[in-house]
Amino acid sequence: MPKLYEALAEAFRAEDVDTQFVLMGDGNMHWATAFSKLPDVHTVHVRHEHVTVAAATAYNIATNKVAVASVTCGPGLTQLMTALPAAVRARLPLVVFAGEPPINAKFYNQNIDQAPLVTATGAHYIAAHSLPRMMDYVREAFHIAKYERKPAVIGIPYDLQKTEYMANQPYETSAIYQPKTGRMYPDPDVVAEAVERLAAAQRPIILGGRGVLWSGARDATIKLADRCGALLSSTLPARGLFHDHPFGLGITGSYFTSLGREIYETADVVLAVGTSLSYYVGGGAFWPKAFKIQLDDAPRGLRDGQKAADLYVRSDALVGIEAILAGLDKKLGAGKLTAASIRSKELAHRIATEPADSAAFDIEPGVLDPREAIRAIDAVVPKDWDIVVGGGHQAYFNAQMRGRPAERYTTVREFGAVGNGLSYALGVAAARRQGRNGKIVLFEGDGGLLFHIQELETLKRQGYRILICAMNDGGYGSEFHKLRADGLDDSLAIFGRPALEKIAQGFGLRGNEIRDVSVIPKLFADFAAQGESEIWNIQISDRVTAPVMRQTIKRGHGNM
Repeated sequence: MPKLYEALAEAFRAEDVDTQFVLMGDGNMHWATAFSKLPDVHTVHVRHEHVTVAAATAYNIATNKVAVASVTCGPGLTQLMTALPAAVRARLPLVVFAGEPPINAKFYNQNIDQAPLVTATGAHYIAAHSLPRMMDYVREAFHIAKYERKPAVIGIPYDLQKTEYMANQPYETSAIYQPKTGRMYPDPDVVAEAVERLAAAQRPIILGGRGVLWSGARDATIKLADRCGALLSSTLPARGLFHDHPFGLGITGSYFTSLGREIYETADVVLAVGTSLSYYVGGGAFWPKAFKIQLDDAPRGLRDGQKAADLYVRSDALVGIEAILAGLDKKLGAGKLTAASIRSKELAHRIATEPADSAAFDIEPGVLDPREAIRAIDAVVPKDWDIVVGGGHQAYFNAQMRGRPAERYTTVREFGAVGNGLSYALGVAAARRQGRNGKIVLFEGDGGLLFHIQELETLKRQGYRILICAMNDGGYGSEFHKLRADGLDDSLAIFGRPALEKIAQGFGLRGNEIRDVSVIPKLFADFAAQGESEIWNIQISDRVTAPVMRQTIKRGHGNM
């Protein structure tokens, strides 16, 4: 008779899960082994439990499929407390198979009450303790993950997993719980008000978030922008959404280009589609003159302690955009122009040619301006390669790379945690299944890379090829820039410039130090011609401050 862990593995496979990120312990080793033996399952064994969840979130971004993270009980589960809230806040679905201590072993020293820890992150916890209800628990986990778009953790006691289990009927998937409601349509009266605003706007901008991608609304959004003469822009997570449009301004909010900030300050209407309008996107004085319209399937009037918008269109992104398009045609007549005058040949030229930031800095000898390094890398990396980005001060610069689609950009910044870049790159590598022919570039700070440097061993063992661009400024950039602005000692935020290229070589990978951008074309050609991952230890100046940091310092970083 089969064991419960075997039946659970079959149930997870029936939910169309084909990838697991796992670190084994007593509480999950039987299930993870059984799941790995099923047809077409790809298993990635990592070296830290945090990485299981972080990699699974990136896998979801790259594929729009649910991945599974798997950890043991107690200390295995507690290591997830940074990765889970990041996935929760980004609304990225995943399921965690977690062991729980044996029910019949009071002495078990890894025992801890796991549910409060998980629920504190905003994730859903299921204590799966009833054998007859076990498949109900699995269905609940996947229903929560897929249809509420958040992580679900299912905890199953170690000894219960090894009991005999015989199902009375084949497993039915969580699809049985999904209501067949179709797309959410907007209220016609609210649409009419949005149409009036857009028809009269002289300087409208349409802002797209991940909801545009999830709804398949990109083309419709561009059509609406062209119809009402609006500019286009995106949130950071959807960076590159309108990369090929001549009136695409790039990222909106904290990661503005200089031109984007200038134009947004004069906008009179901003239509935000598929974005929650967090403080970092719509807060502060980013567009002080604009009437804000939010089109989203779950709009929130109060977001991050402030009013999110002036008008809320509750709708699926695609049908909401189509309703506004139809409303404009009905109001104005087919082909008749709105009042917009924001587009011009001069502006299109500025968008195409102006650098994101041209502030001058005194660069010390022997190191690079990070903006110059990113431009050189951008020039040699093909546009169809995946770009993965960690956090921290360095992340602004690579976010301004040009002509790269949102589908090939991966970052999760909603929790503000650094140290995730390598984990995200592993998730994307697993999603692409390219192995030693991988087309992935990771940008990460030196401090963030060192958080989980042990995963270089995972890259080597899994046979993934990733180019890791370590933007090495010798410390924690966000912190030493703020300390300096406050006139304080910055020495605790500076730890020198470790030889990251040699660390890579110690794991059997490749590594190079870069202090001159002229070597980048040849180094990239050499990297692309072989099959190992590689670290470029790019020595950048610690004097170049990103615009987002300059704005933070100007406001007073304690009063953001």
